[in-house]
Amino acid sequence: MLSTDTRLKLQDIASRIAGGLNVTFEEMQWAQKWADHNKSAASILRKGRRKAFTGETEDGSLDSLLEGMDLGDPDPSNHLIGPQDPTDLADWFKREDTSEESDWRTRD
Repeated sequence: MLSTDTRLKLQDIASRIAGGLNVTFEEMQWAQKWADHNKSAASILRKGRRKAFTGETEDGSLDSLLEGMDLGDPDPSNHLIGPQDPTDLADWFKREDTSEESDWRTRD
């Protein structure tokens, strides 16, 4: 759980990220350490980054839904776009042997 001071500082940093304002390296390092170990902190930073990429979202839009549910990667350069190679996907699902370790449902 985040303390009030920590949450407010994270929200300040996230709002500056969303607004395209400067954030110092030390502030980003501090915020990322919190985000690596705390889901609430990670969510605050993701929302700020998403808003920096997408800007203000319209009510009822898909971007608004994703932002509200904190789903997806905020950086569009990490998104897969267009058709992917179906043979790679099929190979991933193939079982090479019958041992439990090779079962696709147990992969990381």
